[in-house]
Amino acid sequence: MTTAQSTREAADSSAEPPAILPGVLGRLGVWATTRLRLVLVLWFVLVVGLGAFAPQVTSALAGAGWQANGSESVTVRELAQKHFGGNASSALQVVVTADKQVSDPSVRKVIAEATALLEHDSRISTVVQPQAGATISRDGKAAVLLAGAGADTNDMVRAADDLKKPLSELSGDGIEVSATGSSVMWSDFNTANHDAMMHSEMVSWPVTMAILVLAFGSLVAAGLPLLLTIAGLAASAGALVLLNHATPTSIWAMNFAMMFALALGIDYALFLVVRFRAALARHGNPVRAVAETMDTAGKAVALSGLTVLVSLSAVMLVPAPAFRSMALGIMLAVVFVLAATLTLLPAVLGRLGSRVNAASLPIARAAATGDGSSPRFTAWGERLWRHPLRYGLPALLILVALAAPVIGLRTAMPSITVVPEKDSSRVGYEAVQKAFGDGAPGTLQVVTPTAEADRTAKELAANKGIAGVMPAQPAADGSSLSLIQAVPTVDPSDPGLEKTVDALRRDLPSSALVGGAAVENLDLQTTLDDKTPLVMGVVLALGFLLLLVALQAPLVALIGTLTNLLATAAAFGAARLIFQDGHGADLLGFTSQGFLDGWAPVFFFAMIFAIAMDYTVFLLSTAKEHYEKTGDPRTAAVAALGHSGRVIFAAAAVMVAVFFTFALSGPLPPKEMGIVLGIAVLLDAALVRLVLLPVLLRLTGRAAWHTPAWLRRILPDIHFSHG
Repeated sequence: MTTAQSTREAADSSAEPPAILPGVLGRLGVWATTRLRLVLVLWFVLVVGLGAFAPQVTSALAGAGWQANGSESVTVRELAQKHFGGNASSALQVVVTADKQVSDPSVRKVIAEATALLEHDSRISTVVQPQAGATISRDGKAAVLLAGAGADTNDMVRAADDLKKPLSELSGDGIEVSATGSSVMWSDFNTANHDAMMHSEMVSWPVTMAILVLAFGSLVAAGLPLLLTIAGLAASAGALVLLNHATPTSIWAMNFAMMFALALGIDYALFLVVRFRAALARHGNPVRAVAETMDTAGKAVALSGLTVLVSLSAVMLVPAPAFRSMALGIMLAVVFVLAATLTLLPAVLGRLGSRVNAASLPIARAAATGDGSSPRFTAWGERLWRHPLRYGLPALLILVALAAPVIGLRTAMPSITVVPEKDSSRVGYEAVQKAFGDGAPGTLQVVTPTAEADRTAKELAANKGIAGVMPAQPAADGSSLSLIQAVPTVDPSDPGLEKTVDALRRDLPSSALVGGAAVENLDLQTTLDDKTPLVMGVVLALGFLLLLVALQAPLVALIGTLTNLLATAAAFGAARLIFQDGHGADLLGFTSQGFLDGWAPVFFFAMIFAIAMDYTVFLLSTAKEHYEKTGDPRTAAVAALGHSGRVIFAAAAVMVAVFFTFALSGPLPPKEMGIVLGIAVLLDAALVRLVLLPVLLRLTGRAAWHTPAWLRRILPDIHFSHG
């Protein structure tokens, strides 16, 4: 048969109406299939239109935003920038060290050249020369230039991007020049972590493609997730650039969006393709197969996408621009991938028809026939049904044992050690410490009414946590405010600094405000600690409500939610053992900070829960579909594993491979993210979805699917069965 003939036959079969009137998503799938050209044109316009902005994403997106909006320290920074010549926490510090006195002509020449570089940049407001007793070391061999912040924090990070290399190039002949400070640190941090994440993603592609070919069993089908990923990623990248014009959007939003676009594109495509193959084998009609696929698997995908969006939306409760924009970036990627899954994928599947199995592997050909279930996972489901405690109890004990250490989990904002040793900010940081004392990189800034300046300075000097206090600096614009800078006795990452700041805020005059870069980190950590329980509670509550609406049964919705929580707790318990206690640190190539980075609990919790809900929806929606057909809880539990177990196993394998590649990266934050998320997906798929959840369905039986009459009256009527 020629290609033209097969195309005509596919078109003829597409003209046949489905035997059963499809639901809303089924009708959407039929519409997309019968209007392939229109769907392709619309997606082409969307991807090209938004994708045209995508190349700007790495340069346009924001590099700062790690702050607690409304906090005292942010107020201090804003007042310092406005009234004190830009001498804010976001200002750049240029450290000049030499093997001779800074008064030497050769050193003075370098300082002058650095000054000229800084003054030439419009984002620098003023350049303050080194001052004896303040920014010139006691031995006279180190000096600090202060480049005032003349722009917002994101533009100051961009200024650091542009200036740190030209400044370092002034080094030579025994003189070293290094830019440091908060803005330079975020510049180095973003660059190092972005490069590491991109490298890890490139390393993961060959493994991902190999797993995809094995999972889909066909080279043609394995390419479908890439179609969704490319469409979703190009559209979301362009959308992020446009969003950045409305509100600063973190560069990290793109990194996470890329990760989720790939993960969800694979999950959703795998679930729909497996279902489409089975429906096509039964009916032989591509359009009818698409209609059935969309009314069953498509409905589960739509619900899964909604739960992911809901989980991530809870992060918006944290008043930190970086967190909100990262969550928003992932949500955009989810929206575009979900839209492509519900329109572009069924259109392509309907046109491909049986050609979706082209270039199939021998081991996968059987999956394209019959009801699409996996004999191995069906047999596993039967075994779990016969011996629930034999397998369920060990799985539960392992999860509880891993979750137990989460009780002692400590979090804090990362120290300078997360920046590579040779980066400008770390070199300058260490030079400042060596020349001016351990606490010098974390100098505190106190803004106070001028009338209270003397009293404030005396209180500062009396605090045991303060090594030195600089004279009060009157406001440059003549306002009635003064700025006092105080050097703590400890490193900015030392827990003792928090005690000092708390004491100062308690003992200083009520009109005095305490800030500085290190204090901004402390305030952000406090905000995260305060908001994390709220975010977790909202995620759990909304996740339960969505499962309740979808599955129409409160007990199974509760089981799905609580098992998600158990898997998440186990992942964080393992994270404590690895990153806080340092077990396996040598093997993984990092030095433990003695804590987990502060953003991990709130942000990783939302991400892990979103992924876990993805698998939960796939498994329970399949179980609900078969329970609706048969009314038999055994058939529902066994068929759920038979039809979705292979999908969950394959999708989890891809995600674990992707996440664990981040463990190979040098910087600590991507390593934390990759290992925590990888462990979470591994535990969730292997122990929760494929063991514990089916066992709980076995133990609860019909009660799991019971819907009280009063609840049935208020819930929308949602079914997963077709025909």
